[in-house]
Amino acid sequence: MRLVSDLRTKIFADGADKAAILELYAKPWVRGFTTNPTLMRKAGIRNYEAFSREILAAISDRPISLEVFADDFDEMERQARIIASWGENVYVKIPVTNTRSEPALDLICRLSHAGIKLNITAIMTLSQVRDVVAALGGGAPSCVSVFAGRVADTGRDPLPLMTAAVEMVRTFRGIELIWASPRELLNVVQADQIGCDIITVTSDILKKLDLIGRDLADYSLDTVKMFYNDACSSGYFL
Repeated sequence: MRLVSDLRTKIFADGADKAAILELYAKPWVRGFTTNPTLMRKAGIRNYEAFSREILAAISDRPISLEVFADDFDEMERQARIIASWGENVYVKIPVTNTRSEPALDLICRLSHAGIKLNITAIMTLSQVRDVVAALGGGAPSCVSVFAGRVADTGRDPLPLMTAAVEMVRTFRGIELIWASPRELLNVVQADQIGCDIITVTSDILKKLDLIGRDLADYSLDTVKMFYNDACSSGYFL
């Protein structure tokens, strides 16, 4: 099993806590950052632009994905152009459809071929992958985020889907595939094994990265010690 330092898949930190983002920026194995309106809301962010500009002022040498929050395609385009102007390392996140299930393909093609770096988000089917990479092809550097974790939440194994997506994306230069919304550390290893370019990782999973390659007998013993020490600390008796 690979160690963290041996992973070919790039790890992007996913979150909206400024202090945590800046702490992770000090770690060379964190190669980029992503966020979204839901994470920002959970983190209590009230001013979208102020938060984004603060992060970009501190981090200028790694890609940072920031999402539009409109539902109308004209407004999405206006927001995308503003967000893109904030830094050379900005990737603008565009949802694959709006809330009316209308594909964003025309907008994606227009923005990408205007030189705006994009991260197409909320993708969950291979047909969406196929259509999005076709729209992005020949445009600016971009990412295709397949929400493998949400696919798994439906009881489906996301690995075959992600393996097929790797093959679809690799035929296009300048487009990278993201394994988005992972649910466990194993997903990092799986992404690496199939040759996925990037995986977005939340703080709870990032904390477990040191466990990659851990000797299982040693890990078993540590678990036994944990149970014993917790029982002693609780003062249990019979």
